[in-house]
Amino acid sequence: MIVGQGIRLRAIEREDLPRFVAWMNDPEVRQGLNLIYPLSMAQEERWFEQMLQRHPAEQVLGIEVEIGGVWTLIGTCGLHNVDWVNRQAELGISIGDKAFWNRGYGRRAVGLLLRHAFNTLNLNRVYLRVYETNPRAIRAYEHAGFTLEGRLRQARFQNGRYVDELIMSVLRSEWQDVED
Repeated sequence: MIVGQGIRLRAIEREDLPRFVAWMNDPEVRQGLNLIYPLSMAQEERWFEQMLQRHPAEQVLGIEVEIGGVWTLIGTCGLHNVDWVNRQAELGISIGDKAFWNRGYGRRAVGLLLRHAFNTLNLNRVYLRVYETNPRAIRAYEHAGFTLEGRLRQARFQNGRYVDELIMSVLRSEWQDVED
């Protein structure tokens, strides 16, 4: 488990899958992700089995927050496409429970994941992709130390129009480990 103040990242369990399916079938949640179609439980179970075959560093983690002494699962995050030679990985995150949006939990989860990436896995660079239509996420990433590297113009068709996909990254030398 990766633990912060009132927030932790933990391995996901099969029992979490129904909640993930509900989140991924919410169009508002799915809009910030690279998902277009609704998701079935069978598809999520297949994804889970395949995820368990990945290297432990690339397995998806659940984001839990402590509310009144009870830990509540609110989303997922993880490192993907880990390149051990070049010491880099792609970060992905989703706060699926909309009751926890705009409360700083995504920013805090990103901070924990970066601490793990740099201090435990010895990575040098973490990058991500975010759509220009997600200013909340962009602000959270900037707060965590990410800077804009590039823009893939009109890379996604979303809600009847094309939007840009931004590539952001943070280097270990730029990163500030701040627990808040």
